[in-house]
Amino acid sequence: MPRAPLVPPDLKCRSFDLAEARRYGLTKDHLKGSSWRRLGSGTYAWREIADQPQIVLDAIRRRLPLVAAFSGRTAAWLHGLDMPPCNPAEVTLPVGCGIAVRAGVVVRRAELAAGEVVIRQGLPVTSAIRTLADLGRRRPLVEAVVALDMALHQGLFDLCDLDAWIDEHARHRGIALLRRAVNLAEPATESVMETRLRVILVLAGLPRPKSQVPLFDDGGRFLGRPDLYYHSHRLGIEYDGGTHRDSLAADNQRQNRLLNGGVRLLRFTAEDVFS
Repeated sequence: MPRAPLVPPDLKCRSFDLAEARRYGLTKDHLKGSSWRRLGSGTYAWREIADQPQIVLDAIRRRLPLVAAFSGRTAAWLHGLDMPPCNPAEVTLPVGCGIAVRAGVVVRRAELAAGEVVIRQGLPVTSAIRTLADLGRRRPLVEAVVALDMALHQGLFDLCDLDAWIDEHARHRGIALLRRAVNLAEPATESVMETRLRVILVLAGLPRPKSQVPLFDDGGRFLGRPDLYYHSHRLGIEYDGGTHRDSLAADNQRQNRLLNGGVRLLRFTAEDVFS
């Protein structure tokens, strides 16, 4: 029976380079075996963890200058937002800092002020305000508002701080788009698709609906809390996501309470939002 390959416990939870591998008795030939994955020039990880975003990002960090900071959607993920961190990974470097092209990495050039780089999950990353400012200036409008809504709902930043950043960087590219996204942002929003639906309605020329408004009947009995609500028309709007089937009975009871209380309801799905 062939002997099981040597996998040092200390190398089962992080990326490493060839010099570190040698300290654990591994050679370059060992690292060509099936137990390991090459993540970049001279960087490796145990195959069982090699696809984890944290490991991929740590391997990328090893190949970048110390002045590099993860930014954009990668930074948003490191701050705890549900955004793709590694497809590709986004990094910001100071203007004039030259590096060769890195596979799977988008490099942006910008000067980051003191306080605009923090450590999250052990990695250098743009601060929450800078991250949201960058996303708001570079992403399509709906996607920018999605990012702002997620961050606001999680309490990641305060709109007043972002407004101050905008005032201080009024000449930066994309500021007009960022201002527009900020004006559309809503902290009460509870899902990405709710944000998309709300922004679609506004961009179509409809009044801006309220988000997550608790409704009561004349006797003070709670009726429900539609995703979006037009008070003057007593019209509730709901997005039915993938969990709707699992909570169908409770959703139907809530819908009946709202309808009996004189609230009209319109329901939408992903097909409506993306069509």
